[in-house]
Amino acid sequence: MQRFIGSLLIITATTGAGMVYGVELQRYLEKLLYIRHIVYMLKGEMEYSNVPLGEIFGRVAVRVKNPYRTWLKSMEWQIENREEDEFAKIWIRAVDKNLSELHLKSAHSIQLKELGTFLGQLDGKTSSRTMQLYINRLELEIEKVREGMSSKKRIGSCLGVMGGVFLVVILI
Repeated sequence: MQRFIGSLLIITATTGAGMVYGVELQRYLEKLLYIRHIVYMLKGEMEYSNVPLGEIFGRVAVRVKNPYRTWLKSMEWQIENREEDEFAKIWIRAVDKNLSELHLKSAHSIQLKELGTFLGQLDGKTSSRTMQLYINRLELEIEKVREGMSSKKRIGSCLGVMGGVFLVVILI
């Protein structure tokens, strides 16, 4: 009886681990979608309000959740106080410091940092085009994540069950 209960617990635990993997994939997709949402808001504020970048970050920060709010507030404060000369350095440091808890893949983090490299030094129209290019690239990345997500979820669940069964067979 103890072996049966132990086997059942092992299979349940490994199946749960596979399902947790699927949930983490879904959360990552939601992070990318929220970043896209923020960039759309920044782009809209830049196009229609015609105010300095620091104020734009402050306006958008009010409408987003943490850690994005902290990131945008930090950007607003650093731009207004101009601790550094280059906007790109401010952007990259703020992304590294405030968005590190998102655990973005390196490719997505690099793309977000590249946006800041071009954003601060251009006029309004060029900044808008740069943001649209970033949004287009992000859309492609989101589609890649979506396409692979369902199969990865299935594989994670199957591997969880199969790993549990394998472990039970080895232990018995």
